[in-house]
Amino acid sequence: MAEFSEQSPVIISTKRMEKMTRLRFYFHDIPSGKNPTKMRIAGPPKTAADSFGSTFMVDSPLTEEPEPTSKLVGRAQGMYSLASQHDAGLLMVLSFAFLEGTYNGSALSILGRSPVLDNVKEMPIVGGSGLFRFARGYSLSKTVSFSQKNQNAVVEYNVTVVHF
Repeated sequence: MAEFSEQSPVIISTKRMEKMTRLRFYFHDIPSGKNPTKMRIAGPPKTAADSFGSTFMVDSPLTEEPEPTSKLVGRAQGMYSLASQHDAGLLMVLSFAFLEGTYNGSALSILGRSPVLDNVKEMPIVGGSGLFRFARGYSLSKTVSFSQKNQNAVVEYNVTVVHF
């Protein structure tokens, strides 16, 4: 029986080349109405829902265009927390699970800080599944619309990933 060691390494070669993919989609963060897409799951007393430590679970639609009636291309599933005591900084842990077209069944994973008040927020893509195996890259996001009345937001994501 063969043993594996540094002297007899197993080398697996893949002939596939890395690809760069750029995607644009819209994230709909909807805390109001009959079917909210985010729910507060932890944090300080209810009266301080938007303060340090507040944590939200999300299952939000991703669409082709900013309108809520636009074609659904996936879902953003995960959580985010207000992680800064000094400014409006979120820690975001999300999977962008794609449900349409070429990327149906594939997902991208995002993990990083999102400075809420910045016009453009950059966050890292740290992995993926399906067609996005071994993905790495970044996302640039910006708020397209926000309602003070019901706190609903639409955020445009421009994602660049390198994958096999």
